[in-house]
Amino acid sequence: MTAFQLTRRLRPAELATVDVVLAVAVGGLLGPYAALESPLRGGVHEPLWLSVLVGMALGLPLGVRRRWPITVAVVISCVAAVALVSGVVPNYAAAAPGLAVGLSVYTVAVSTGTHRSVLCVAGCLALVSVALMFTESDLWSRTGAVGYAAVMIVPAGMIGWLVRERRALAVRQGEHLVRQAAAEERLRVARELHDVVAHTLSLIVVKAAVANHVAEADPREAGAALRVIEETGRNALTDVRRVLGVLREDTPYAPQPGLDELPALARQAAIGGVEVRLDVRREEPAEAVPESVGLAVYRIVQEAVTNVVKHAAPATCRATVIVTPGEVRVEVIDDGRRSVATVGEGHGIVGMRERVAMHGGEFHAGPRSGGGFVVTAGLPYRVSA
Repeated sequence: MTAFQLTRRLRPAELATVDVVLAVAVGGLLGPYAALESPLRGGVHEPLWLSVLVGMALGLPLGVRRRWPITVAVVISCVAAVALVSGVVPNYAAAAPGLAVGLSVYTVAVSTGTHRSVLCVAGCLALVSVALMFTESDLWSRTGAVGYAAVMIVPAGMIGWLVRERRALAVRQGEHLVRQAAAEERLRVARELHDVVAHTLSLIVVKAAVANHVAEADPREAGAALRVIEETGRNALTDVRRVLGVLREDTPYAPQPGLDELPALARQAAIGGVEVRLDVRREEPAEAVPESVGLAVYRIVQEAVTNVVKHAAPATCRATVIVTPGEVRVEVIDDGRRSVATVGEGHGIVGMRERVAMHGGEFHAGPRSGGGFVVTAGLPYRVSA
């Protein structure tokens, strides 16, 4: 069970039910509370039904506090002020209507903007403060009445504002994560397409050059080259569909390539005039390599071999893949000659470096002292139970 399932937000109907129950509970508590005591110096001894009516007038509007938050706050504040001034609610029991006012103010602060909520809280505070000032009391002065009202109302507004800001922050973080995931997915698809297209087109260009060179002198050789081009193109289309297919659910295409497809990759490189000597070793007790790591290893070898085909063919290339418990080590070395312009770090090397960095590994690519080029990578992995 995920954390999202454990913290599921209530549906609108469930929220409405909670509000109705809260309204009835607050109204039911405030009515009898208003009738329990009389003012310290005598005063109005209202009938029980009036106390219950005042309690309902304070509590029942909370049932629609989410729909009309400001209206509910104003209505409850007015009822509380009238109840305090008339003596239906004794001034020393002002905390009872203060509960209803605080709940309404909290809702305003949670559901409306800062400017409107501040104005509403200030208005409710002024209304209740004036009502307390006009009640005869030995408990506080006029300044104390304002302080008492502030203690009942201001904390509720501050808590509501903090909750609203926290929710807004959570929404912004969620949107940021969505944008980040989309950007990472676009980068992944672009990287996959680059590897597939660059490798395939390099082979097609080489065989097309061969076919063009021998077209008149040896039609059979030209036909064989065209058949290789056709087969390579079909394989490329399948790879592109596979890459784009993972963006949709229930894709019918084959899974992503991995370590088992490296021999076919080595045979395909021979088309471009590069002899690839592949050596894949598994040291015991090596675990099953995760699919993402296997795909990264395949793409690294593919890109390294493609660079040899593009910039150094004809050449000999040795690709070594060693699977150890917890890490896959890759080394691709060739003996071809490259021009100075092609030795720099292009998009292919950047893509390989990013693949290794995604798995927290180490990567190096550069010319060898004795000629040729070397690509090394170490990709750590952890097998899930």
